[in-house]
Parts: sequence; structure tokens; C-alpha cells
Amino acid sequence: MNDARDDTTRVLLVHGIWNAKSWLAPLARRLRREGFEVEVFGYPSILGGPEPAIAALIERLQASPPVHLVGHSLGGLIGLEALRRAPGLPVRRMVCLGSPLCGSGAARRLGRHAWTAPVLGRSGALLQTGCVPWDGHVPVAMVAGNVARGIGRLITRFDGASDGTVGLEETRLPGLAAHCVVPASHTGLVFSADAAHQAACFLRNGRFDGQD
Repeated sequence: MNDARDDTTRVLLVHGIWNAKSWLAPLARRLRREGFEVEVFGYPSILGGPEPAIAALIERLQASPPVHLVGHSLGGLIGLEALRRAPGLPVRRMVCLGSPLCGSGAARRLGRHAWTAPVLGRSGALLQTGCVPWDGHVPVAMVAGNVARGIGRLITRFDGASDGTVGLEETRLPGLAAHCVVPASHTGLVFSADAAHQAACFLRNGRFDGQD
């Protein structure tokens, strides 16, 4: 990983499932206070699903000057898949917030039943399987939460700590450049000052605050 300071200040945020662009407004405000220029990429997570979102994100990034990516939950998987499929994209660094990059046990449980699978829409398959280990040139990091409040606890049993929706082990994809844990639930990661600060540190310096 390149530890040199990165002067890129442009950041593109990608939201998760069941959310809209406005959902990321608190995170966007915090990153702007950290000195970043922030835009949000929106997509229909249920009816559209990952494939058109990945294609649209690639197209958006291909027309962009160098930028950083930050993806919450499903948004992290979509961002990582875009980088994998188009390795020449002008992305300097990426941070995932609570993304189940190794696949979501809660999503697999929902997908087993005809009456619950529709809540995941066309995003179900990617959430259930996750991403392949990362070996691209873009440094990718994870900010995970460990406050177990969320609907995931009602759906599945976690082996170990979780953010209430995603287990910590589901966030530890091989190949990540860095991983840290902050006191936040899955939803709370978007509102967390700690999560925004750690994301900003990695985007600037290629490492989290407090990590060498």
C-alpha cells in the first residue's frame, strides 16, 4: 500500500440497500468538514439491482477526474465490483462502511424463503455471496461497527461481534489494505463521527488513525 499523502479531495459516496442518496447526507457533511468535495451516486437497489448500478458507476467514474470511493453496506460491494471489472478507473482509494464483502448471513437467511426473499430484490445474490478476495491496485479499507443493534439479530445468529446487521467476520475480506472497528451499529455508521473520521484518515493517508 502507498502510504504517501494523497492530495485528492474528491469523494463519491455510494449508498446501500433500501436507501436513497439523501440517506448519506450526514456522512457527506462530516466529510466536507474534513475538507473533501463530496458527491453521492444513487441507484435503485431493489428494482434495479447491482448489475445496472455497477455499469452506471463505471460509466460515471470513467468520465471523472481522480476520486476516492466510500460505500456503505451494499454500496461497498457495488464499488468493489466496479473496481474489479474496470481496473483502470481513476480511483485512488476506497473505504467500505460495514459492507458484508464476504457475504451476508442475514441475506442468505432471508433468501431461503419465498415470502422474505423479495425484500432484497435483485440485490439478493450479491449480498448473499459477497465479493472475491481483493487483489486490485486500489487500496481498499473497511470501517466496521460493533454495536449490535439492527434487524439482522432478528433474522440470523452471529458467531462473534456484529453491528446488528453484518457480522465483523463478514467484513474481513482477504486483500483489504486496512480494517478498523468503531462503536456504531450498521445504520449508525452513516451517522458516526468516528466512522467519518477514520474514513477521512484513510482517504488522505492510506491508513486509519491510530494504525501504523
